[in-house]
Amino acid sequence: MGKKPKKKCCTSKPRCKRCPIAMMKKGTLPDGYTVKKRKLVKL
Repeated sequence: MGKKPKKKCCTSKPRCKRCPIAMMKKGTLPDGYTVKKRKLVKL
């Protein structure tokens, strides 16, 4: 397994490697997780 995403997006530019929004765009979020309102949530 890769790095775990952060619980919340820190909104820094450029996006950090563990940003949940960036990970979601790249498709590297772990299974069963999604992002809602900049926060990591379990499905």
